[in-house]
Amino acid sequence: MEIAPMLPEHAPDVLAIYQHGIDGGNATFEDAAPDWPVFSAGKLPDHRFVALDGAEMLGWVALAPTSGRAVFQGVVENSVYVHPKACGRGVGRALLEAVIDSSERAGIWSILAGIFPENAASLRLHERLGFRHVGVRERMGRHDFGGRSVWRDVVYLERRSTVAGVG
Repeated sequence: MEIAPMLPEHAPDVLAIYQHGIDGGNATFEDAAPDWPVFSAGKLPDHRFVALDGAEMLGWVALAPTSGRAVFQGVVENSVYVHPKACGRGVGRALLEAVIDSSERAGIWSILAGIFPENAASLRLHERLGFRHVGVRERMGRHDFGGRSVWRDVVYLERRSTVAGVG
């Protein structure tokens, strides 16, 4: 497996994997993957990676700003998605480690993650890589999935930089 920067030519596979996550029902409130320009505009260019096995894409990770205010430039939110066929192979861990490394080198001091409590695998992955629970936002939003609309909680986790001086 190779971890590489996410490039525009990866767009079809990135968006297909994102749609797999959406279709699974426990990854996001979104109901459809956006087009590439919208997706790309919301992600930090230097902090997005793909996992490749030859020509096959296994997953992706990206950081997004949490605010446009200058004081929050060091606070980002992560998204990590693994193709269903690649689950359990260490892909998520390799991707999250890569984006943590890039964030540390860039002086980012806080990576946030918002995860549905039902997504136990993602919660475990983040915890293993130093994310701590900071709270649960109950009934954060309505999620239309499987022909019904339900209120969903979101668990918030945070990883503080070990090198940016805020530990």
